This record gives sequence, structure tokens and C-alpha cells, in this order.
Amino acid sequence: MHHAPLDPKVSHPMDMKAGRDSQAVVETRLTHETHRLATGLLVDAAGRPSVPRQALAQLRDFLVVNLRHHHETEDEWLWPLILTAAPEVKRALDDLSEEHERLDIALDRLADIGLTGAKDHDGDHLNEDERHAVREAAVAVRDSVRDHLDHEEPVLFPALRAHIAPAQWAEFAQRVIATTPPVAGHLMIGLLDEVGTPAEVESILVNMPAPVKPLLPALRDQAAADLRVLRGAGS
Repeated sequence: MHHAPLDPKVSHPMDMKAGRDSQAVVETRLTHETHRLATGLLVDAAGRPSVPRQALAQLRDFLVVNLRHHHETEDEWLWPLILTAAPEVKRALDDLSEEHERLDIALDRLADIGLTGAKDHDGDHLNEDERHAVREAAVAVRDSVRDHLDHEEPVLFPALRAHIAPAQWAEFAQRVIATTPPVAGHLMIGLLDEVGTPAEVESILVNMPAPVKPLLPALRDQAAADLRVLRGAGS
């Protein structure tokens, strides 16, 4: 299923909900939507012969490190916060952590595909067999992510609303930002712009490290250019 870019001028279905939702839910929902969008984009891009090898490698590497980091921070930091206040959800969180482990298997397979080594006769583009391998592995990740989020959100969103105080979330979010691997981070900014309203995105980016904030316009421009290439419009 292809997710078209969202027009920031058009009202989003969750706008009214987000208006009264906690920052924890807003940030988690937007992060999840970027994961849905980006995993689908890799599947689509791998099927386009025009998309350069480096563009696919960059999106693949971004996805692998960010999906891993996201679920590791949930398992190690967020789940314990929730369980302190709501031990009755332990079974549900344990089930979600098991799904994280299964997603890791799919991510390993995607990560193991060589995209920066051997090249075909064109040099900058994948041959048909390589594209098939990337697309097949990307489909497994996309489907795993979407199934997992469909299971996770009905458990996580109510728990965040009921049991995570704003100060707890702010501390958690800062730890996440500080430990996020610096791999194609501009893509996250571009994807957030597509899935969130301007106000929602600003509420997240306000927490970016001070040295990064002046770079946001350039990072947005780079993300827009790279996403056009991945969608077959800029190559």
C-alpha cells in the first residue's frame, strides 16, 4: 500500500485528537507514521530501476538503525516506566517485545544485503536480481512493522495517556534524541513533515540539539530532494 505525501495544508484526521492528546502520544504517533511511510517507500523504491543504488542504501540504512533504536528504547526505558504505574500490562508489553525480536530478524536480513559493494554494469543502479532481493526483504520489514504497530498502538497510546507524566516523557524523549544514531537523520525531518501538521512537527523539533536547529532548512531541502529521487521524480 502506497502512502502519498500528506498535504500540510489539509486537515489531518487526527488533528482534533492531537489537540488534546499528550505530547507523548503525539510524538509516538508521528514516529510510528514515519515508520509506516518509510518502510512502504523502500518497497516502492526498490521496484524502480531508475532509483540509484546510493539512494536505496541510504533509506535502507536509515530504516534499519532507526527501527532498531526505536524498539530498543521502548524495551529498555519506556516499558519499565509504564510498568511502574501499571503492572497489569506486563503481559501485553512482553508480547510486544517478542514482536520486536521478530522484527530484528527481518531487519538483519535487510541489513545484510550488500548495496555499496559490487555494482552492475551501470555502476550506480541495482540490477534486477539485486532489486528483487532488496524489495523482498523490504516487504518483510514493512509488513512486520505495520502488523506490530497495529498491535502496539491500542496498548501503548492508552498507557501513555494514563501513566506517563509530561516530565517523564520529556526525559525519555531527550534520552532517545541523544542516543539516536546519526544515519541520514534529515530523512526523519522530511518524513515528519509529511505525516504531521506543522504544529505537531514543531513540537518535536523544538527538542533538537541547539547546534542542529539552524541547519533545519538545509536538512529539509536535502530530505525533499532525496525523497523525490526515491519516488522516481528526481533521477
